Amino acid sequence: MGKSGKKCNLVGETDVFLPCYYIDKKVMSFIGDTSCKLDAKWRMSIPSTFLSQIGKVEADARFVVKKSIFKTCLELYPSSEWEILIGRIRKKINPFNKKHNEFLTQFHRGTAELSLDSSNRLTLPKRLLDAAGIGNDVVLAGVGGMIEIWDKAHYDSIAISDTEFETLAEDILGDDFKLDD
Repeated sequence: MGKSGKKCNLVGETDVFLPCYYIDKKVMSFIGDTSCKLDAKWRMSIPSTFLSQIGKVEADARFVVKKSIFKTCLELYPSSEWEILIGRIRKKINPFNKKHNEFLTQFHRGTAELSLDSSNRLTLPKRLLDAAGIGNDVVLAGVGGMIEIWDKAHYDSIAISDTEFETLAEDILGDDFKLDD
């Protein structure tokens, strides 16, 4: 993975530019987080930061949204990233194994395919917003090949201290992590 040499659009209302990271000329990581609001029809505008990154991956700007397994948020995948994820799952799953089959059903429960409208908005399914406890104020957080959609108050409440994050990073990455791999 390396920097593209190009800069992404503005993040929020600041003058900070963030690098886009590419593998095989596709954006692999969404970077940053930003707040936005849902309108009365549960539509949200995709910030230009993410649009510029999505545009390099998705010519038709189709997405899959689902409730997160481990977090109280929704996960928004560009269709190409969704296909990569499903391909990885298929390699581990035997649909004729009862537990595997049950997992597949639960994993796909509530998923929805979405498309950007002419104003670069997505209409989120109300049932998924309710399932994740998401109100009108949301945070979009880039996490790898997906964008997490959080209720803003909940997102703000789950932040951990710098010391806790340092300990977590050390526990997970420890001595085996090398930047040049």
